[in-house]
Amino acid sequence: MAQVVFMGTPEFAVPALERLIENYTVVGVVTQPDRPAGRGKQVQMSPVKQVALAAGIPVFQPEKLRKPEAIETLRQWQADVYVVAAFGQILPQDVLDIPPHGALNIHASLLPRWRGAAPIQAAIRAGDTVSGITIMKLDAGLDTGPMLIRRAIALASDETGQSLHDKLSQLGGDLLFETLPGYLSGEITPQAQDDTLATLAPRIDKAEGRIDWTQSAEQIERTIRAFTPWPGTFTYWNGKLLKLIAADLASGAGDHEAHPGVVAQFDGKVAIGTADGWIYPTQVQLEGKSAVSIDAFVRGHPAFLGANLGE
Repeated sequence: MAQVVFMGTPEFAVPALERLIENYTVVGVVTQPDRPAGRGKQVQMSPVKQVALAAGIPVFQPEKLRKPEAIETLRQWQADVYVVAAFGQILPQDVLDIPPHGALNIHASLLPRWRGAAPIQAAIRAGDTVSGITIMKLDAGLDTGPMLIRRAIALASDETGQSLHDKLSQLGGDLLFETLPGYLSGEITPQAQDDTLATLAPRIDKAEGRIDWTQSAEQIERTIRAFTPWPGTFTYWNGKLLKLIAADLASGAGDHEAHPGVVAQFDGKVAIGTADGWIYPTQVQLEGKSAVSIDAFVRGHPAFLGANLGE
């Protein structure tokens, strides 16, 4: 039975690790160091570390994999192949060269579209109708290595970052299980990507969640869905941060001229103006308060109607 080292950190990587534990000898798990998280900023183990410890698998948490002592630890595990899923560090060539079969990566897009750290959010923001998983062999570039297999899924019209994450997380584990035996036996030969078709999905900064009301209604609605649950989307009202947790594209407000960021009400529905129309917020959260429906928010803050958001 092949010996595997698994590298991953967040919840996205857990299904793949669980499939490996069930079917292979996982000799070690590499995950990011424990970090403060949550409102209390308590130091927490990554989801991958929790699964590994529960299964009695050794866990290694280097700050940087390129350090000589980290590379030596990996060599001692004598794995046949590395499997990587949302690890959070780029693997240097010295690491990729250790296992005889190299390193496979579970990437949450249909490569070469959306190379980079945030492919799930990028697909939704761009209005893609499909996404999927690519199992690829890592090289020293950013998601540039040859591909073993791609599997597509359709995006729902109300797809959010969370819902697509969950679907692709499970698909990644299933596709790895389906593909790894053929790769290790030499039956599957990785195929090069077409670099001319590549698009990039760089890491998202939390500040990108601030809504630009001069964008189109469709772009704003997509961004709200893409950034659910992280980093979230927000604007400002009366000097306080206001999160827009969910919103719908407006219908029936076409006869009313929209002014970007201005709040109005049509047929009992609260609407916010954009560059080319309106969106209907359905759930919001004011700084320091709990999330509520837009109707409940307006009942408690009637001055919201007519406001100019973002100032």
